[in-house]
Amino acid sequence: MERSLDRHSVEDHSLDGEPASTATVWAVFGDLMAGLLGAFVLMLVCLMAVQLELVTDLQAEVRKRQVEEQRRVALEQALAAPLAAGRVTVSNGRIGISGSVLFALNSDQLQPEGRQLLRSLAAPLAAYLGSSGELLMVSGFTDNQPVRQSNRQFEDNWELSAQRALTVTRALIEAGLPSSAVFAAAFGPEQPVASNAEAAGQARNRRVEIAPVPRATGGSPGPK
Repeated sequence: MERSLDRHSVEDHSLDGEPASTATVWAVFGDLMAGLLGAFVLMLVCLMAVQLELVTDLQAEVRKRQVEEQRRVALEQALAAPLAAGRVTVSNGRIGISGSVLFALNSDQLQPEGRQLLRSLAAPLAAYLGSSGELLMVSGFTDNQPVRQSNRQFEDNWELSAQRALTVTRALIEAGLPSSAVFAAAFGPEQPVASNAEAAGQARNRRVEIAPVPRATGGSPGPK
């Protein structure tokens, strides 16, 4: 009987003298720590991958901004001379060109000075649009004075502003601007920038504006 008890007592102990239940606890604890370590390593790898992606995206964004800045500087350089001469203005990203520079009164035919100015703007505008992915809207404006009765070519200021915008649009395309990146719009006497009560204000309102605008979203084509 004593021998049997001694045998069972030996079997209830591990080889190092610890109880079997204690060995089981240590085994479970080891498995748990191994699982936690594996989870930590997995989280660390994921965090490193996310950080690497963020760094890559940041570098791409920096390069994009640098290219856009180069395009913007080139456009400003192209506008420097006409800005200094007062032939164009820039406000909120819109390039305004005086109507007297482009056209004679009540005419939609480009004057030599205006055509030369548009040619100088075509290349930097095309480069800017290429980097920004935007479209170029060419808008025609007039003063509020009725079209001269002797001029039967245009029904009213709306038609005159539309034809002038189309003329400038065609001139920019002829100078190298992609036709898919530019469209014309007419505003007639609406949206004046000065009072029409004086001749100076009327002259300021007779203008053409060139402004970049976002393309349509959802894959639909932009304005034509």
